[in-house]
Amino acid sequence: MTTVHHVADRTSGPAARLAAIPGGPGRGTGGAVDTVGAATSLLDAYEPGRARFFASPTRTLLAHGVRAEVPHGDTPLARRVTETLDAQLLAGHEAPIVVGTVPFDPAARAELAVPLAARWAPPLADDPLIALPAAAPAAARWDIRPVPEPAAYGASVAEAVRRMKRGDFAKVVLARTLELSSDRELDLPALLQRLARRDPAGYTFAVPSGPGRTLLGASPELLVSRRGTTLTANPLAGSTPRSADLAEDVRRAAALLQSEKDLHEHAVVVDAVREALTPYCRSLDVPERPTLVRTAAMWHLSTTIGGELAEPAVSALELASALHPTPAVCGTPTRTARDVIGELEPFDRGHFTGMVGWGDASGDGEWVVTIRCAEAEERTLRLYAGAGIVDRSSPEAETAETGAKFRTFLDAVGADHQEAGR
Repeated sequence: MTTVHHVADRTSGPAARLAAIPGGPGRGTGGAVDTVGAATSLLDAYEPGRARFFASPTRTLLAHGVRAEVPHGDTPLARRVTETLDAQLLAGHEAPIVVGTVPFDPAARAELAVPLAARWAPPLADDPLIALPAAAPAAARWDIRPVPEPAAYGASVAEAVRRMKRGDFAKVVLARTLELSSDRELDLPALLQRLARRDPAGYTFAVPSGPGRTLLGASPELLVSRRGTTLTANPLAGSTPRSADLAEDVRRAAALLQSEKDLHEHAVVVDAVREALTPYCRSLDVPERPTLVRTAAMWHLSTTIGGELAEPAVSALELASALHPTPAVCGTPTRTARDVIGELEPFDRGHFTGMVGWGDASGDGEWVVTIRCAEAEERTLRLYAGAGIVDRSSPEAETAETGAKFRTFLDAVGADHQEAGR
């Protein structure tokens, strides 16, 4: 099989070529007439606490209000969502959807709701107005507290590597956080604007994550989408920071494609995704080698996997639940990696490395890995970043990688990178 390496923005891949938007207008064929202002008007209309915003390379969604919430319980989440949507159909509500976020721990409470109203538009990247710059962050004083401190994080990486070399497990993803406190109220709509306009072809979201809390982010990674019987997954694993110098940026990208450590880390994730999806599929196309995807801050190794479902009744959320958590955010074996995370990470991940997205009553939907995110509450932001640790990892490199991943939010709020312990 001949494999051609390519560099892609988030507009590439099968998902970007979907022709219709569920529950709303199609992508259309009228060019700029169909797209000017359609998506950015939804971005402009976002209100914290009252709305849920989700943008992907295929569509933009703004949902208002709450008609019903998906209950917490012991039955599988996908079944509870199906029952909630079926009840909405029986009550006479047309085209109900659920929107929201699922935590890293599948047993924890998901924040999923059926909105009173949903507005759809084409992708942000198709709207020419997205090229207009967002307002610069207002001057603010930020108190920044790393949890854990960078040195402690490096020590955890070293401990994980020691155990892997002993043969205890193959990979673990270790994260750290930055707790930012401001001297003024957070302007979440302005923050969302800066995230969306920085990477308009990615996955941008702002959804409630609990009483008085909002989860915001700009993730590069699609967990899985379903349209009819067609599914797409796009695991990312193996990363390197971008450089402002063009020659150095190209060198880093080329080095990532040749890195044995990163290729191994990526292969572990792709194999796990293949194994999880195969039982659901009539056919599954898994490229032999990864390509590159770039965001404003990072280069990532990427594999776009496509498949046809054997059973049309399997929903996007059921597929996402079968995949979650992948080795890209947890490790392998999963149970051992979870135990290591619980031991070495001095905080509760909450919705970080969970999934965020939407699903409809037909089973279609898009679910994204919740990374490059922060949780906002009053005047505080908690930022999260993680790195995949394998037996060839170094504490210094993984600490630097997580520092680079913090840049998405640090730039969006105008906080100093050096103060953040990069």
